[in-house]
Amino acid sequence: MYRELVGIVKKLIQIDSQNPPGREKEIALFIKYFLKDIGVDSKIFEFEKNRYNLVCSLPSHRGKKRIILTPHLDTVPASGKWLFPPFKGKVFRGKIYGRGATDCKGNVGVVMYLIKKFKEEKINFNNLDLIFAFTADEETGSRWGIKPLLKYLKKIDYGIVLDSDDFDIIVAQKGLLHLKIEVFGKEAHGATPHRGINAIEKSIYILRDLLKEKFTENIHPLLKQPTINIGRFWGGEKVNIVAGYAFFEIDIRYIPSIDKETIINKIEKILKKYTDKYKINILAHQEPIEIDRNSLLISILKQTLKSYNIKPKLVPSFGATVINFLRDNGIDTFAFGFGSRGCAHIKDEYVKIDNLYRGYMVLKNFLINLDSQITKYHL
Repeated sequence: MYRELVGIVKKLIQIDSQNPPGREKEIALFIKYFLKDIGVDSKIFEFEKNRYNLVCSLPSHRGKKRIILTPHLDTVPASGKWLFPPFKGKVFRGKIYGRGATDCKGNVGVVMYLIKKFKEEKINFNNLDLIFAFTADEETGSRWGIKPLLKYLKKIDYGIVLDSDDFDIIVAQKGLLHLKIEVFGKEAHGATPHRGINAIEKSIYILRDLLKEKFTENIHPLLKQPTINIGRFWGGEKVNIVAGYAFFEIDIRYIPSIDKETIINKIEKILKKYTDKYKINILAHQEPIEIDRNSLLISILKQTLKSYNIKPKLVPSFGATVINFLRDNGIDTFAFGFGSRGCAHIKDEYVKIDNLYRGYMVLKNFLINLDSQITKYHL
């Protein structure tokens, strides 16, 4: 049983889908042909050339409810030196190594195996339609992935974003705000700096105050406090010219007790202390999320996990999954998955084989139990 699932994940790892530059076409076609061989039709959605998203479904008898299960196909780049080659899918001591093993090709493989077993075992649900979406571009914001794709997937009731580690159930997520802040000064000769306005100096003072800014005194029980990271800084043209322009980019992760407008107002207050010539550009934004921990989906998943002697863990995500895009479309959702903790985006990334097979069993029985509850209580 393990061998077939391991073989699927190995083949997925061997297909390069690094993003950037964005190479999801080949891996999506691999999945399409896999599904065709087991008698499942699928459809490709292409919102940018060669950036493939693939969707398939297993309809129920009555189609009263629909659930989407969505892992992503792209990976971060495989930079640096690896002990195990990043695109070989090497199996060693109960683990599969390679770029994307944990994030997120192990989850992709579990879903492919699940579909195959449902077809082989002729498992047909009464009321729950299963929609599977293998998406592009998750690692750089989902502009060509789940965001536009959801416009074509109507009347989805429930959703599971398969992008988590060690069976964690993600029930809270920080908001994300990426800003580019431009500061404008006045150029002058470097020997007479008093004749100019140095945009780099202004930016340094601004960043110093930003790093001291807490944005709120509140502490969230799961998400803790907001954070700020200076990701980029650029300024000036030459060592002997007073810098007339500088910009920096910051990554702010914030909690539900504050909002985007409050954050930007606080930043503007700091900017105005040092300059009246600036521009704030919003590069990306996602609202913070809190999910009902006693929802039907999570209650059933917790029961299913316990039946496999896995202790349910309700945890926050300090990064950004795509659950907010599903919630924005009215879908009752959370994130879950079978990766190995601490392995995403690292050299010699791996996933535990035992996680994958237990993940398949948990997911299979969770869906069976959910369909049963929908049927029993006429949901």
